Amino acid sequence: METILRPVIVVGASVVLTVLIGWATDLLLRKADERHSETPLWGLLRRGRVPYQLVLCAALLRGSYDQAELLQEHRTGVGRTLTLVLIGAAAWLVIRIAAAIVETTYTRYARAHHDPARVRRVRTQVTLIMRVVAAIVGVVAVAAMLLTFPAMRAAGASLLASAGVLGIVAGVAAQSTLSNMFAGLQIAFGDMVRIGDTVVVDGEWGTVEEITLTFLTVRTWDERRITMPVSYFTSKPFENWSRGTPQMTGIVYWHLDHGAPLEAMREKLRDILRACPAWDGRACSLQVTDTTPNTIQVRALVTAKDADDIWTVRVTVREEMITWLSAEHPYALPRVNTADAVLPPHRIPSPDGAALRRAYDFPRTGRG
Repeated sequence: METILRPVIVVGASVVLTVLIGWATDLLLRKADERHSETPLWGLLRRGRVPYQLVLCAALLRGSYDQAELLQEHRTGVGRTLTLVLIGAAAWLVIRIAAAIVETTYTRYARAHHDPARVRRVRTQVTLIMRVVAAIVGVVAVAAMLLTFPAMRAAGASLLASAGVLGIVAGVAAQSTLSNMFAGLQIAFGDMVRIGDTVVVDGEWGTVEEITLTFLTVRTWDERRITMPVSYFTSKPFENWSRGTPQMTGIVYWHLDHGAPLEAMREKLRDILRACPAWDGRACSLQVTDTTPNTIQVRALVTAKDADDIWTVRVTVREEMITWLSAEHPYALPRVNTADAVLPPHRIPSPDGAALRRAYDFPRTGRG
C-alpha cells in the first residue's frame, strides 16, 4: 500500500501546490492590474502564468522525486527529463517577463511623447531588442540542457579547443545571414526605416509591417506582403515617405482644351479642398505647366498630413474636377478636331468631272 500511496501523495501534492500557488499569484496580479490601471505591467505579467506554473510543477517534482520512489529503474532518465523541462520552462518564463517589462516601458514612452516618428523608432528598436533577448535566452537554455549530459561536459574541452576553427567555418558559411543580422541592428538603431513607415521599394508603395534581424516585410496598398532581406535597405536606395515629417505634397494633372476656364477651375479647386477632410489646409495651387497643339496640361498642387491622406485628396480633386467640367464647362474637355479633306491642287476636279491640269504641268506634245 505504501508503494502506491507514496507516489500518489508526492505527485498529487506537487500538482495541487502548483495550482494553488499559480492561482494565488494570478489573483494578486489581477488585483494589482485593477489598482494600477495606468501601467500595463501587471496585466502583461499574467501572460506568463503557464510557464510559471510549469516551472513550479517541474521544480516540485524534481525536488520530491527521490521521496516518491517511482520508476526507480529509470531514475536517471526521469530526473534528467524533469531537469530539461525545468530549464525550458524557466527560459520561457524569463522571455515572458522580459517582454512584459519592455512592452511596459514602450507604452509609457508612447504616452509621454506625441511625435509619431520617434514612437515608431522606439517601437522598432524594442521589437528587435526583444528578438535578441529571446535568441540569447534560447541559446543559454539549450546550452544548459546539453550540459546536463555527461558526454557533453566531457567534450567541453575539445569543443573549446576547436571553437576557433569552427568559428571561421561558420562565419564563411553564414556570411549572408550575419550580414543581414548586422543590417537589422543598423536599421533599428540607425533610424533608417521604422515599423509603420511608408516606403517605396522596387516601384511598390506600402507600409513597413515587420522588421526582424534578417528580413523586413512591407504591406502594399492592395494587401500584398513583400518580404525582403534587411541588407537591401542598407545597400540600395529606397524612398521613405515618413522620414522627417509625414506631411506630403501631391500633384493632380489634367489634359484640357485651350479654352478651359482656368480662373473658375482655381475657385472650384478651393471649394473641393474646403469640403475634403483629408486636406490639411497648408497649400493649394493650379497652373498650366505644358501645352500641345491640341491640349494644355493643367497641374494642381495639394497638401495633406501623411501619405494616406494625400492619396485621398488627389483622387477626390481629380474626380470632382472632371465631374464639374463635364457638367458646367464641357467645351474644356479635350476634343478631336475634324475637317473635310483637301486634295492637292493638281487633283482638284473640274465642274465636268475631269481633273484640271496645273499651269506648271508638262506641256502636251504631239506630231502634226
